[in-house]
Amino acid sequence: MANNKSAKKRIQIAERNRLINKSYKSTVRTLTKKTLENCEKYKQEPSEDNKTLVKTSLNKAFSLIDKAVKKNALHKNNGAHKKSKINKFVKTTLTAK
Repeated sequence: MANNKSAKKRIQIAERNRLINKSYKSTVRTLTKKTLENCEKYKQEPSEDNKTLVKTSLNKAFSLIDKAVKKNALHKNNGAHKKSKINKFVKTTLTAK
């Protein structure tokens, strides 16, 4: 256990950062799943409403991934990989007929 003031403060800061990073990662996973679900919905019933739903969920996911990378919750290559994976799925969904 830490004995001096600065070490105790570093423990508090590390815990705070851990929780923030955990929140970012969890939300990225959630938005990714929602985007993929919206793609499946679009496959079942291709309409303009579902298409806009897919695009808005994709934009939200991309925005949050970029923000997580900026805050160092995710590594930049990890963020790029996640974005690429989602975009590939969305592209195949929207172009398939």
